[in-house]
Amino acid sequence: MKDTKKENTEQSEMGLLLEALIRRGARELIQKAIEVEVQELLAEYGKVRTLHGQRAVVRNGYLPAREVLTSVGHVEVKVPKVRDRLGAGVKFNSALVPPFVRRSARMSAALPWLYLKGISTGDMREALTVLVGDQAKGLSPNVVSRLKAEWAAEYADWMKRDLSSSRDVYWWADGIHTGLRQEDDAKACLLVIIGVTPDGRKELVTIGDGLRESKESWLDVLRDLVGQGLTTGPRLAAGDGALGFWAALDEVFPETRRQRCWVHKTANVLNALPKSLHAKAKAGRHEIWMAPTRAQAVVAFEQFLKTYRAKYPKATDKLTRDRDALLAFYDFPAEHWIHLRKTNPIESTFATVRHRTTRTKNCVSRSTFLGLAFKLVQEAEKSWRRIRRVERIDELLAGTVFKDGVPALQDDKEQQRLAA
Repeated sequence: MKDTKKENTEQSEMGLLLEALIRRGARELIQKAIEVEVQELLAEYGKVRTLHGQRAVVRNGYLPAREVLTSVGHVEVKVPKVRDRLGAGVKFNSALVPPFVRRSARMSAALPWLYLKGISTGDMREALTVLVGDQAKGLSPNVVSRLKAEWAAEYADWMKRDLSSSRDVYWWADGIHTGLRQEDDAKACLLVIIGVTPDGRKELVTIGDGLRESKESWLDVLRDLVGQGLTTGPRLAAGDGALGFWAALDEVFPETRRQRCWVHKTANVLNALPKSLHAKAKAGRHEIWMAPTRAQAVVAFEQFLKTYRAKYPKATDKLTRDRDALLAFYDFPAEHWIHLRKTNPIESTFATVRHRTTRTKNCVSRSTFLGLAFKLVQEAEKSWRRIRRVERIDELLAGTVFKDGVPALQDDKEQQRLAA
């Protein structure tokens, strides 16, 4: 009897030891994968230097350790941080541990993300059990179906809200190709606009869909906003090179200035250059959009064209065709440049969806598709931060003219001081 009790105790202790070993192995595996991710980011910016010759992007410790919920329970991981010495807004976000999903075990965050990643309704319970543990055991396909119907209804109500008193200062616009197919077997594209309110908050302005990023699809999105009472467009809209959005914007809100996203433009230019030149070209591109004045940016622009135009005209043509739109941010507060040169709010929110595989067989209705995307953005929106120096927005809305990021009057006084 004693031997049996002793044997059971030993087996129990061995089980706990094995569980601890498995959990430690899971932690090490996740941690190693995250370290690989951050090393890839550092390598991408390895050639970018400060004026003093230092690397511009370096490691900067870790975020506070947090738990990731896995099939072996809670596993503690530490996500690295990077420091951008040039203030260009370079940050490290792990694709393996998406912050707006993994930091919470709430199904409101996990379900739309899983579905958009390709988990079918029938497999949802198993997938959620891995993600959030026993909390998901009672989840049936019918429950998931009801939740999707609720999300679709929430989205429909949200799209009817009154926008007559709304006035965004800036917009970021982008088309997100998810790979999901709608019921007519057409690949759906999300058309997303995120804005900045006069008090500096980021908000989801609208989210629609289209078969592609065409002018007609974007016109439908913008006209819906007008139908909800929106009368004034933003001062500046940032986006990629999709001509559909810009053509639609010119028709509905012609007073809005254009700002081309430097991340998208850089990718387009690099596609026309051999890989051996990518690091050098990135550094040259960096000299343009990080220049403190438009005049210095133009000098760097011309130097880039001089370096590559003869041998790689396609690359330089991609840059010159959007020259004015790439440099539009110089007419806005310098404190806001870090926000305006990229479509980062949309990119970071949909990063895991944009890079999903093509193996998914999910087929969804239009209302379900938009409801899922709406809930995904709603969860991400909770972690969005205000833009820098909110008081600059008041100056901008009051009619202050900015030149090279500072009020024009202030710039003129500085020139007079230097001349004296």
